[in-house]
Order: sequence, then structure tokens, then C-alpha cells
Amino acid sequence: MNIALHLKIVGALLILLALAHLTFAKRFNWNEETGRMSLLNRQIFYVHCFFISLVLVLMGVLSLFCTRLLLEIGELNKLVLIALVAFWTARLFIQFFIYDTRLWKGNRLHTAMHIAFSVFWIYCVTAYGTALWRQFAT
Repeated sequence: MNIALHLKIVGALLILLALAHLTFAKRFNWNEETGRMSLLNRQIFYVHCFFISLVLVLMGVLSLFCTRLLLEIGELNKLVLIALVAFWTARLFIQFFIYDTRLWKGNRLHTAMHIAFSVFWIYCVTAYGTALWRQFAT
């Protein structure tokens, strides 16, 4: 397994996911939905969405453009990879245990998206986990 290639793929996909967030407001009808919120809650919601996108871009840039540096053996890289594995493991856990199955069951598109994102979160955990394992194995 060429872990560097897999980290680059994960990085590119994370950047694409961040860019996809630009379409979420229209796709999920956020203007109407957030219009019922207080100004404070609406602004918190949009700020959190911005920071989610920013984190995705930063993780993506790190994985795509700094792959060699990320794979070098070292304490800082070990900590960064531990954080990435923990982050994506938590996201995978949320996919299965926090999101209500009524959001996707019975709807082909939503079921397909649930499966696709589940596979992607597993791929992220596997790629970063493999890189982390190499930190400890060397």
C-alpha cells in the first residue's frame, strides 16, 4: 500500500468536501431554516460552518501538499496523526450512532450518501491510521 498516495487522495477529497460546503446553503434550504433562528444562533451556525470548511481545507492541504513531511518519523507528526485519527474516528462514530437513521432510510439518494460518507470516513481513519502505525513501527 502506498500510504503517501492514499494521504494525497484523502487530502484532495477533503478539499473537495470543503468546497462542496459552498452549495449546502441552497441544497439544504438554510436561508429559510436559519431564518427561524435568533440572530445569535444563526450567526453561530454560519461561523461553525465556516470553521468546519476551514478545518477540512487545512487537513486537505496538509495531506495533499505536505505528505512527505507528515510521513517523516517524529513526535510532532505522531501527535498530528493521533489527532487526525481521533477526529475521523469520532466523525465515523457520529455517522452511525448520532445521526438518526430516519434521515436516510427509505430514501435512495440519502442512503447512497450515507454509505458513501461512511466509506469515506473509514478511508480517512484507515489512511491516517496506517500513517500513524508507521510512526510507531519504525
